[in-house]
Amino acid sequence: MIRKALLGLSILALGSACDSGRVPSPADQQAGSAPTAQVDSDLVALHGEGIVAGAEAFYFAAGRSEVQSALAATLGEATRTEQQDECGAGPVVSSIYPGGLTVNFQSDSLAGWTLSEASETIVVDSDVAIGTARDEAEAAPGFAPMEGSTLGEEFMLGDELGGLIEDGAVSMLYAGTQCFFR
Repeated sequence: MIRKALLGLSILALGSACDSGRVPSPADQQAGSAPTAQVDSDLVALHGEGIVAGAEAFYFAAGRSEVQSALAATLGEATRTEQQDECGAGPVVSSIYPGGLTVNFQSDSLAGWTLSEASETIVVDSDVAIGTARDEAEAAPGFAPMEGSTLGEEFMLGDELGGLIEDGAVSMLYAGTQCFFR
């Protein structure tokens, strides 16, 4: 119950942090007019439009260094970084964090995320989580299978979240730009 309340606060904070597609300017941030999130400093909340890391919320398009600093303070440093030059969406740099979180950047801006492990410190704004049984996922609001996906049993949850089912359970969730080869 506490985790759901924290997730709700995290998502509310993300929604108030900046409007979709607009990252507050450095001048706004210095002047104190950029809203801030107040959530558990040990929690990362993943949303269809970005990430909340501790007390900081980021929409897609936020700066890479700010996102990486907030994630490092919450989850620890990235365990590795990968450059993927041949993505269909263009070059992507991916930072891999403990807990199964991969964060994608394009042109030094937050572009997407992927979660592949269940974690106590990483939550997703969804009724579906890593390990959710297929029948529960299929009953979730907005669930739609992606027919013909070459990735396996791929699905969407509304317009912003997607995922994969393996062995009868959700094995991955994602949002934003990915480097999937379909």
